[in-house]
Amino acid sequence: MRELTVQLGERSYPIYIGEGLLDQAAFYFDKHGIGKQSPLLIVTDEQVGRLYLDKLESGLRAAGYRTVSAVVPAGEQAKSLSQFEELITIALKAGLDRKSAIIALGGGVVGDLAGYAAAAYMRGIRFIQMPTTILAHDSSVGGKVAVNHPLAKNIIGAFHQPAMVLYDLATLRTLPPREVSSGLAEVVKHGLIRSAEFVAWIDENADKLRALDPEALGYALYFGCRVKAEIVSQDERENDLRAILNLGHTIGHALEAVGGYGELLHGEAIAIGMVGAARIGVELGAPREVYEVTKRVLAKCGLPVRLPAHFDTDAIMDAMRHDKKFKEGRMVFIVPTAIGDVVIDKNMSAERVRRIVEQLKEEEQAQ
Repeated sequence: MRELTVQLGERSYPIYIGEGLLDQAAFYFDKHGIGKQSPLLIVTDEQVGRLYLDKLESGLRAAGYRTVSAVVPAGEQAKSLSQFEELITIALKAGLDRKSAIIALGGGVVGDLAGYAAAAYMRGIRFIQMPTTILAHDSSVGGKVAVNHPLAKNIIGAFHQPAMVLYDLATLRTLPPREVSSGLAEVVKHGLIRSAEFVAWIDENADKLRALDPEALGYALYFGCRVKAEIVSQDERENDLRAILNLGHTIGHALEAVGGYGELLHGEAIAIGMVGAARIGVELGAPREVYEVTKRVLAKCGLPVRLPAHFDTDAIMDAMRHDKKFKEGRMVFIVPTAIGDVVIDKNMSAERVRRIVEQLKEEEQAQ
């Protein structure tokens, strides 16, 4: 098992990464002061719930915890205000109090939704991230929690750090191949912003990662969590440095919104966004290898690098205008300067981004 700590003073918390942690949840809950007097709410989705909810609940109840569960629809559509309201209703009926905790058992959607409910309920109660996807190695760390509005992703949210992250790698074996590839987009991102050596390692080990090789996957997820933890420890609320974690996300979030939060998975949209960011980087003076390596490694991980032609550019730009980082025709944009290094451009022209979006429709799909 690997362990990391997100250093945030009194709100510091551990990240545990290993096999079999689902079975040991009660031990870790007790170790970190999750009491047995107040009820716990487990939030999961239909797919994950069928696989792991009974196991988690029975283990916790056997150790003396009182639990209630909420099963939400699978997919990005669950991150809605109506679903958030339903969770609050369940919490109230179950008698959750200030010493209760909400447990997010699932991927990034479940983590964001459950975390936002925890942030809002009684002005904030504890919550625990138990990610079951590769993608969630990113979203489960850092305390960004949110739901979507039909016009913009993650526009309704808060910063609310978890009490801990319990990452049972055994749960990843049930992921379908498309979800595996989607999750690897954020793994690649952590390398692109911090480590050329790690990107080269992914380039060499992409097949092992897609095949869920335990050793390769464990190392990759540990590295990604470590990058995220280090950055969050330095800039919890994205005043400056933490913005680099948004590489590919300005375009990617807009693509998700235009696709109705269903046509493209999060990692697929972010991958296309990272290719766009690499194109901009080269335009602004970065070596061409930034574009070539970004595109090649993403494609090796099974990710799209081309924007489907039917995506309307005007709709994509409109979605970006609802982004929190857009202002007066300019936006904050993360631009690669080399593999493993990026800068925060706070004055990116929307017209330049529009041109890149058009170019992404003509991108050749790498093999």
